[in-house]
Amino acid sequence: MESSRRTFLLGTAGLLAAATPAAALAAGPAGTPQPSSAAALKTLMDGNARYVADQAICPPLTARRIELAAGQRPFAIIVSCSDSRVPVETVFDQSPGSIFGIRLAGNFVDDHGLGSIEYSVASFASSLILVLGHSDCGAVKATVQYVKDGTTQPGHIQSLVDALAPAARASKGRPGNWYANATEQNVHDTIAALTQRSTIVAKAVKEGGLAIAGGVYDLHTGRISIVH
Repeated sequence: MESSRRTFLLGTAGLLAAATPAAALAAGPAGTPQPSSAAALKTLMDGNARYVADQAICPPLTARRIELAAGQRPFAIIVSCSDSRVPVETVFDQSPGSIFGIRLAGNFVDDHGLGSIEYSVASFASSLILVLGHSDCGAVKATVQYVKDGTTQPGHIQSLVDALAPAARASKGRPGNWYANATEQNVHDTIAALTQRSTIVAKAVKEGGLAIAGGVYDLHTGRISIVH
């Protein structure tokens, strides 16, 4: 089912966005129709391919900064980790104004993150939410260690571990690397939480104006794999 949905999103995007340059999907004025969810995902993945190939096309940003002072209309919402090695505009080769970013160590959503997502959906009609995990995530590693032997973290860091613990427990014992499996499970769990906990997100998905996808960024290659 997930594989079919992924094929549909990426395949449909080829028809809808083949002739649409990346810059054209950047934030437009209020009232400008947003790209389809499939076109939005295609734009992000094409940008990641350019980033991996060291062929970024993001233009000089002075004019863009001045333009955005009048308002924003991001086409995509990305829920990502706070890790400094995963700057989302860079890895997707997108200019400012294209992505509404939600960043928290471990790339899960709490009430504040969910409210931020709802704001972008309700105010800008963003057509895609992408939950983005990454390899070698310190928060996931700490959580796996906690589930394995009870090792706790100081201060509020433990609250991150507690939030990620269900994904670590659910992926325990699966074939392959536990850290990698927990990272991917957390992406799936976060996606499920978006529609379960938010009537705004669930309504937008049901009406067809919003889609949710999940991916994992590889720190070594720079490549993003769609996993949901």
